[in-house]
Parts: sequence; structure tokens; C-alpha cells
Amino acid sequence: MTTEQNEDKQAPSPSPVGLKEMMEEQYRKIKENAEAYPYVWASYILVYGGFALWTTYRWRKLRKTEDRVRVLQERLRKIVEAEESASSISSAQKGQQSSVASVEKGSSSGATISPTKSGPS
Repeated sequence: MTTEQNEDKQAPSPSPVGLKEMMEEQYRKIKENAEAYPYVWASYILVYGGFALWTTYRWRKLRKTEDRVRVLQERLRKIVEAEESASSISSAQKGQQSSVASVEKGSSSGATISPTKSGPS
């Protein structure tokens, strides 16, 4: 009789050898526990599911904010580039106008200044 009891104790819990058997055994234990304590598992699902939903909401909101910031930075970069190119063109035009004005001043005073030669001849 004692040998039959020992065999019964060992029969229901054979040690799983492979990974698949271990996973099936773990799944069976979890399933039995969930069937025995449904309210506990429901509270786990509610709490952790709510946490996952909140995390997903915040993650998406952060990504949308980052996208808006990238668009605004790109727009600002284009505006700055346009202003820099406009200022460089206007400064180049002012430089040309000032050199033309200085040549005109020199010719009106009677001295001839050749733009290609500088200094005394």
C-alpha cells in the first residue's frame, strides 16, 4: 500500500525534460490558478492593463509632441537660412555700391583711380 501511495505521488508531477514540456507545465499551473482565483486575476488584468493603456497614451503624446517640435525646428531653420542669404546678398550689394560710390568720388575730384591698380604709379 505504501508503494502505491509513493507511485501516486510521483505520477502526477513528472519532471519536464525539455523546454516545451516546462512551458506546458507552467501554463497548466497558471490556468488552474486562474480558474481557482478569477477575481485576483481580473484585478491583475485591470491594474496592469490600465497601466499599459496609460503608458501607451503618454508614449503617443510624447511622439506627437516631438514630431511637432521637429516640424517647427525645420521651419525655423529655413527662415534663418533665408534671412542669412538675404543679408549676405544685401551686404554684397552694399559693398558693391560703396566701391562704386568711392570710385565716383575719386573721379569727381579730378584724380583718376584705376580699380585694377592700387597705390602710387
